[in-house]
Amino acid sequence: MKSIYGIKKSDLEEYFISIGEKKFKATQVYEWVYRKKVLSFDEMTNISKDIREKLKKDFTFNKINIVKKQEDDLVKKYLFELNDGNKVESVLMYHDYGLSICISSQIGCNMGCSFCESGRLKKVRNLTSDEMLLQVLMVEEDVNTRISHVVVMGIGEPFDNYDNFMDFIRIINDPYGMAIGSRHITVSTSGIVPRIYDFMNENIGVNLAISLHAPNDKIRSNIMKINKVYKINEIIKAVKEYISKTNRRVTFEYILIEDINDSEECANELVKLIKGINCYINLIPYNETNNIGYKRPDKTKIMKFYDTLKKNNINVTIRKEFGSKVSAACGQLRSESEGK
Repeated sequence: MKSIYGIKKSDLEEYFISIGEKKFKATQVYEWVYRKKVLSFDEMTNISKDIREKLKKDFTFNKINIVKKQEDDLVKKYLFELNDGNKVESVLMYHDYGLSICISSQIGCNMGCSFCESGRLKKVRNLTSDEMLLQVLMVEEDVNTRISHVVVMGIGEPFDNYDNFMDFIRIINDPYGMAIGSRHITVSTSGIVPRIYDFMNENIGVNLAISLHAPNDKIRSNIMKINKVYKINEIIKAVKEYISKTNRRVTFEYILIEDINDSEECANELVKLIKGINCYINLIPYNETNNIGYKRPDKTKIMKFYDTLKKNNINVTIRKEFGSKVSAACGQLRSESEGK
């Protein structure tokens, strides 16, 4: 039985037409589910009892459970248990512009980035669109406040779960769904080049972030297995075409790891790589974990890297860090729960 949370409104319209009903019923269902937040079809009082009985046979209100929550200043981290017992996590952050949530798209990850806690536990399966959506809904319910921004940057590679991810985006972006504007949604990819081209043609206006983390193939291949399949020049070519087609700026994420990619030489190489591209660099000082030996550079080195980019007129920011008391690295909470 399909989850009511996992169906796009266009598909729900087709469902109603297939049972001989008007497609506007889909809008009514969406309003009950996403605006009034009902948890049963019986509560949908402007829909006839016969249709409600049919809906009960064809759809279910799926749920996931919060099994652990960590809190610190301006941040809450959630561990969810899914119906099959697997676990994923999300992070809620409080900003001056509203609440943003970083959600997971897979259980585990096969990208195998050496610095990443998420990748230590291999991919079990893709998350369904409703399992992604329920992360947002459950956290909204927990804090009793609307979430205005969504980032798909948690456990997993969203472009490795492309169809479910795109269904999720269309549901949260739908004005009768969660009505989260496309400019308030960001997806991060490690660089699956064919999917960048697919995403370019979706005509949806969602922000794209590329996990770059190195200025050349030698360093990137050492820390990111994906680079052995899709080299940096292929990613840069795809990004340029993406920007040309969508007229949207792209973010390059760059985790600074001590003595790996944090030298002044790396900074200058990065400048040459992205000069003239409509982009900005998001520098991320590495989140150290007990399981991975990499270290965060000291503040002086971080600022030197930042200054090198800045003086070369590169748009660059250093990511604001949230909460030293939570298991900060993505995947860390799940990893702890698995005892690995």
